[in-house]
Amino acid sequence: MNSTKRAARLQRSAPLLALAAPGVLLLLAFQYYPLVGNVIAFKDYLPFVGVWESPWVGLENFELIARGDHRFVNALTNTLIITLVQVLLVFPVPIALALALNSMVSERIKRIVQSVLYLPHFLSWVIVVAVFQQFLGGAGMINNFLRANDLDTFSLIGNADLFIPLVTSQLIWKDAGWATILFLAVLSQIDTTLYEASTMDGAGRFRQMWHITLPALKGIVILLLILRLGDALSVGFEQIILQQPAVGIEASEVLDTYVYNVGIVDGSWSEATAVGLVKGIVSVLLVLGANKLAHLFGEDGLYRS
Repeated sequence: MNSTKRAARLQRSAPLLALAAPGVLLLLAFQYYPLVGNVIAFKDYLPFVGVWESPWVGLENFELIARGDHRFVNALTNTLIITLVQVLLVFPVPIALALALNSMVSERIKRIVQSVLYLPHFLSWVIVVAVFQQFLGGAGMINNFLRANDLDTFSLIGNADLFIPLVTSQLIWKDAGWATILFLAVLSQIDTTLYEASTMDGAGRFRQMWHITLPALKGIVILLLILRLGDALSVGFEQIILQQPAVGIEASEVLDTYVYNVGIVDGSWSEATAVGLVKGIVSVLLVLGANKLAHLFGEDGLYRS
């Protein structure tokens, strides 16, 4: 009887399984199969010999992490600083934008503003970096205007001291508008009678936001924070590698660019793979830990155990 039910359920689900099959195959081919390459971290990988024929070296490639190699420590430090800045400054921006858009009375103006905010997300990092260079570079529009008016110019693009504020502002401009979609979707599900009842009780806009709107966003905010924590050691490879020559390795090296520079540029494939493997394991542990913490506070997190 049970086998009959399973067969009938499988037959009903066959069209959905067929639609999902290409996506699953792509996921296996480009996300899970490459994980086998992490075996390089335990070998002295020689490209002309191959992965499986290269000699085993055990944990030798992990020694640079254990001994605190300067270049690795610098990359880790820059990564953590940029992550902290992005969590504190970038993460709240979409929430504020969503609250502002949700409070707009005119739907037409709301759609126009949304379209303007969403547009930068569809630009590649090459274009975004080029736009900032054209505006803020030494020969950019603003500095050319200052020169034309005999005013002092400033150096932002290529200034190592201002690199973190620069990449942070670029990220806000590019992705903050797009990130509002999730928050607006949650806000659209709030029962409007709650606002009407609170208005009858004399609650103003601030108290409505504090007692109705923000509690409704709590679940999605915790979920996104967990996901961001899991991605804490990745801070945008393309964005940073494009600007690295202008500011130098010391100021801009992060773990992702470290793996690229050490592995691809310098040819130390095994050491770079070891760092990448540790980075992935730590990220998974951070997600699991953050999810457990969310459960302790009564939230669902990514999943319920």
